[in-house]
Amino acid sequence: MKASENKINKILNKQITKTLAGALCDFKTPEKMLVFLKDFFTQKELELFAKRLAVAYWLKKKRDHKNIKTNLKVSSSTISSIKQQINSPGFKLALKTIEAEEWANQWAEKIKKFVK
Repeated sequence: MKASENKINKILNKQITKTLAGALCDFKTPEKMLVFLKDFFTQKELELFAKRLAVAYWLKKKRDHKNIKTNLKVSSSTISSIKQQINSPGFKLALKTIEAEEWANQWAEKIKKFVK
């Protein structure tokens, strides 16, 4: 995806970015968000973003670079770049959300076994 070289006013850019963020927050389920993402991004763009998050997740889970590179079909430079960014607020927030969901799912399974 090539970014437009025509820059817009910084205040307008801030406003439309905030509007996008607000719209994304309003999607209440992963299924609804996926409908939006599939329409908004090309398949390749969506895969690119998904892979970046997967690389960060697998790095956090201590998978080795070769495993990540082989399974996700990403370059070593992509892995290194994400490794440098993994402690940025956005990546931390995304990874924390994923880990919370995993924890909730694990406990839900344990509770189901206990209740049976």
